[in-house]
Amino acid sequence: MSSPIRMSGMVSGLDTESIVTALTSNYQTKVDNYKKAQTKLSWKQDAWKEVNTKINDFYNSLDKYRYSSAWNLQKVTASDSTKAAVSAGGSAFNGTQTLSINALASGASLVGGEVSSIKGTDNTSTAVTGSTKLTALGGTEGQNITLTQGSGDNAKTTATLEIGADTTVNDLVNTLKQAGLNASFDETQHRFYISSQKSGKDQSFKLALTDSTGAEVTSSGNVLDKLGVSASTAAKRSDGSDAEIVLDGVKYTNSSNNFSINGLNIQALAKTDSDITINTQTDTQGIYDKVKEFISSYNDLINDLTDRYNAASSGSYEPLTDDEKSQMSDKQVEKWETKIKTGLLRRDQTLDSLMTTLTNGMMDVYTEGADANGNGGTKVSLATFGIMTKGILQSATNRQNEYHIDGDEDDSSVSSKTDKLMTAITKDPDSVVDFMKDLTTKLSSSLKKQMTSTSLRSVFTVYNDKEMASEYSSYTTQIKEWTTRLNDMQDSYYKKFAKMESMLQELQSNTSSISGMIS
Repeated sequence: MSSPIRMSGMVSGLDTESIVTALTSNYQTKVDNYKKAQTKLSWKQDAWKEVNTKINDFYNSLDKYRYSSAWNLQKVTASDSTKAAVSAGGSAFNGTQTLSINALASGASLVGGEVSSIKGTDNTSTAVTGSTKLTALGGTEGQNITLTQGSGDNAKTTATLEIGADTTVNDLVNTLKQAGLNASFDETQHRFYISSQKSGKDQSFKLALTDSTGAEVTSSGNVLDKLGVSASTAAKRSDGSDAEIVLDGVKYTNSSNNFSINGLNIQALAKTDSDITINTQTDTQGIYDKVKEFISSYNDLINDLTDRYNAASSGSYEPLTDDEKSQMSDKQVEKWETKIKTGLLRRDQTLDSLMTTLTNGMMDVYTEGADANGNGGTKVSLATFGIMTKGILQSATNRQNEYHIDGDEDDSSVSSKTDKLMTAITKDPDSVVDFMKDLTTKLSSSLKKQMTSTSLRSVFTVYNDKEMASEYSSYTTQIKEWTTRLNDMQDSYYKKFAKMESMLQELQSNTSSISGMIS
């Protein structure tokens, strides 16, 4: 339905638009209030999405600390790092071992002899190229060039190229490549370069020429001789070989120079003349850094939540209407809206519950070393290792929940204190690791409960996103309904004023007629 034409008081002289606006101001206020509430809710949803992302990131990061494998940090050194590179995979035994390297793994290779040019009937010479046909090099149609890979009983034919009238040097190169070899024919150097892609004795390869019956062709001057890749030519061949090491008197072989033995990773770099000493020990600094990493991650999260919870009140600030924005600069609008946004989660109960879950989890006390019945053991908390908060009185604003590690060189406020954490790790690393696993496992479990799905929130969500979405939809409905009422009421008033103007126009016309008759 189209709206009526809204005319100002042309006869009466009244400012009809201002009057109608004043008469319907209550309806406009309703619309504005619902729009403001919806805008504020939208901003709050955005704020919660940010918090939810931070909570989820922290929750997921706890997997780095909950499991023993994450704490199996070891430091490995070799007495001669030019001969071997060593590292621990997490399950190596602490102690000293001896290593000798008897052989390094190598790949198989063949550098062909120089291929002679083809002499024509007129005594001219034509250089061999990739497009040269094998029949021009002594090959006979029906013969096969076979590739055998592997050594001993493991050797097997992996590719066969049948020589035809149009078979070229490039066809042989491509056949070798398809079989998994590196292969090329250098037209400048006039020779083949062939090598295995991997190392090990099983990477050895051999080229042979057979006739149509499968019998090997060994006659001198055959196509393989002409190509410089047969055993009778000047080809330089190297078979693949395995690496061989001896660790604590036990011999090991491998197709590559990399060995993984009982959690110890060894890369053989060069043969040794004497034993190398390998020392494996707990990486105390690595464990310390991992604890510090966790504390830093927690501090980042709890400080952000504390800032939001204790944010300054936005007071009477409300989202601006379009009319209000038009009277302000962009910078003023931004400052106004920022004032509101920073205080959206101030004293929020859900946020308070999250912070309580986190802070309580960090204060938990665990018993380490108890027997199966829970008897004995030692009570341990973060404070046991010199990891504590400063409290409200000694902390900077909104930093009362963050933790500090006594003796931490990067924290000037506690760097001069005794480093209890490193002392504990050096003395008994398992006790520190066990505590950290217990702490982070329970913290993970507590956060997971906060993120379970309910009728008000989705899974892995810490706020009532479903409820907020429903509330947002309700505002949309209210805005639509009150906008319709506003428009209907305005139309009604404009119709009445239009009728009044029409009657005044008629009265004015009649008055003019009477005046004319009298005169």
